[in-house]
Amino acid sequence: MMTLPRLVLIPAAAYADYRYEVIFGAYKWDPQVRDANTVSRHAAVITRETAQELNAMAERLSAEVMVMEEALLTRPELHKAMGFGGRMKKPLRSMENCRREHHVRLMRFDFHPTDHGWKISEVNSDVPGGLAEAAALPQIAARYLGTGIHGVKPLGVLTPGENPAEHLLRSFQKKLAPGSRIAFVHATSYADDRQVMQFLSDYFQANDFRTLFAAPDHLRFRDGKAYSILTGEEGPVDGIARFFPLEWLENLPRGSGWQGYFDCAAPCCNHPAAVLTQSKRLPLVWDKLGLDLPAWKALLPETREPKSIAKNQEDFIYKPAFGRVGGGISIKGAIPEKERQKIQRAARRQKRLWVAQRMFRSVPAKSADGEQFHMCLGVFTVDGTAAGFYARISETLRIDEHAQDIPVLIEENKA
Repeated sequence: MMTLPRLVLIPAAAYADYRYEVIFGAYKWDPQVRDANTVSRHAAVITRETAQELNAMAERLSAEVMVMEEALLTRPELHKAMGFGGRMKKPLRSMENCRREHHVRLMRFDFHPTDHGWKISEVNSDVPGGLAEAAALPQIAARYLGTGIHGVKPLGVLTPGENPAEHLLRSFQKKLAPGSRIAFVHATSYADDRQVMQFLSDYFQANDFRTLFAAPDHLRFRDGKAYSILTGEEGPVDGIARFFPLEWLENLPRGSGWQGYFDCAAPCCNHPAAVLTQSKRLPLVWDKLGLDLPAWKALLPETREPKSIAKNQEDFIYKPAFGRVGGGISIKGAIPEKERQKIQRAARRQKRLWVAQRMFRSVPAKSADGEQFHMCLGVFTVDGTAAGFYARISETLRIDEHAQDIPVLIEENKA
């Protein structure tokens, strides 16, 4: 039986100090979305058994994802049905140097507590975020709630989960020598993207790697090798950590050399092959791959073509094939009706860019003071191994950019 996470309030007298530490110690430089505070006043506490259950499910899902990617590399005729086309079509068909063991494979599976147990809404397969929130945020919360600093009454033995940055570091260390240079590729004009890369860069620099920050067109590729063209940072790049969605690459100017990412032999996190399982339309081609996928088929709600759903059918929601952060999802009651109808029209006009998914019934997590929130609990995996927890909570059923980041702590068994 599923044990719901419980919400533990960080007392008001300590919250201002806690939030300050989160901003500067957990790289949460963007703690507001317009007028909404995105740093939760709670921590999510799960049992050790729940942590083990979620980790085991994520590892099974991760193994199946990697098998699907390998199959899809040999089935380019399925790519169009998954929403790929345009300038992305050719490089996807001709990818090289994508052997699994040569690269670093990072994913995040988003679990939700429902009236039928844990279900997943998706895998963030290409460029999952939330790394600093999974690594640093629980450590800060544990000091407040577990040790009783700032006048907070200690709550006992509460421990953070795994640190995904440490897992990523170990994977790169297996592939690159100390002193190697890693390019942290991201949309450099966005602070919320830079904070992810700054966190990882600081972590890697503290462990004998050299780093540089680059936009995707700051790298050029020749004979499978990557080179920086940044002023003062020119020269070879030994590894790449990308936080720039792959499907955005085709929007770069011609001549930027973005196709080189698909053939790069330098260890990458993630290799472009990851985008094949980023599409929410992935379940629509499962049966054509000839694979056994028990974990995915048990945990992901029924997924169908938008055209197969009647206009007045409300037990299905629409999702963009390459949507991120919960945007564009049509959950009745969670968004204005005008927005929901607009999404439905778009899904019916641009069928290959959308998917319909049966709606699950989310069970909200509750705190002792009576507050309750819907939760998305992400589990990271690195190279197939569970690597940490990341969670967001929302007062509504749609957990989008307005949701709050909340640390996940594990409550150790009592003797």
